[in-house]
Amino acid sequence: MVKFPVINMEKLNGEERAATMELIKDACENWGFFEVLNHGIPYDFMDKIESLTKEHYKKCMEQRFKELVASKALEGLQAEVTDMDWESTFYLRHLPESNMAEIPDLTDEYRKVMKEFALKLEKLAEELLDLFCENLGLEKGYLKKAFYGAKGPTFGTKVSNYPPCPTPDKIKGLRAHTDAGGIILLFQDPQVGGLQLLKDGEWVNVPPLRHSIVINLGDQLEVITNGQYKSVEHRVIAQTDGARMSIASFYNPGSDAVIYPAPALLEKEEEEKKGLYPKFVFEDYMKLYALLKFQAKEPRFEAMKAIATA
Repeated sequence: MVKFPVINMEKLNGEERAATMELIKDACENWGFFEVLNHGIPYDFMDKIESLTKEHYKKCMEQRFKELVASKALEGLQAEVTDMDWESTFYLRHLPESNMAEIPDLTDEYRKVMKEFALKLEKLAEELLDLFCENLGLEKGYLKKAFYGAKGPTFGTKVSNYPPCPTPDKIKGLRAHTDAGGIILLFQDPQVGGLQLLKDGEWVNVPPLRHSIVINLGDQLEVITNGQYKSVEHRVIAQTDGARMSIASFYNPGSDAVIYPAPALLEKEEEEKKGLYPKFVFEDYMKLYALLKFQAKEPRFEAMKAIATA
């Protein structure tokens, strides 16, 4: 039985630092996913976010989702649905400019805590990127700098709820995909599972763990590390019981950031591995991703290569 990697970040401050860095390295190279505990975000603050998020769904989103299910005739599915997901979502943008004030139906308290949460997650994302630099032998700050466009990085949050589904064999909560961006920080429901990642050809559950933040790596980190770190396919399985909360925050390159494998890593590579990944502007990759999100990442990389050499 494979054991999903859980990293206790407190151990980075003591004599177990080297072993903990090794765990992070293994997770980045062989999983593309891991969970962190003792990450510096107060647990009572996370409890508050969970309760406000679930309250907001009940009050503002649940009825809308029921109407969507009725309008799309998703109630008693006989055949598999492959062009939509069983999820209710809204998006918050934090960087380069916040759109928090424009999102309707959010209480002042919810706006305030989500703004605070975003700041804490931004700090955690940058801390993790520096740990990755250390493991990769890159100078401190390299990955953060690689993500910077003219206005810094792009950072946003997708708030999702996956309501109980009567036919989970016919529709996914979220279809299988890799994430296009940089580093993803997920605060997921502590009780209701459903998130799975593909490892060695098998779907593995990402276990709900109270107060953890699930970290996964996006396509851009795979490119910058020249494939040392991998973005991994994952999906959400709809559940018949219980609604699952998911707050996924995406710390991505700025839209005009130019992404390419780190030269310091390429120096160490054999010749045939030097042309594996393309060089491109992040926004161009995102335009392609929008069309091909639920398909394999490799053709996306090849398409960007073709554009670069055209």
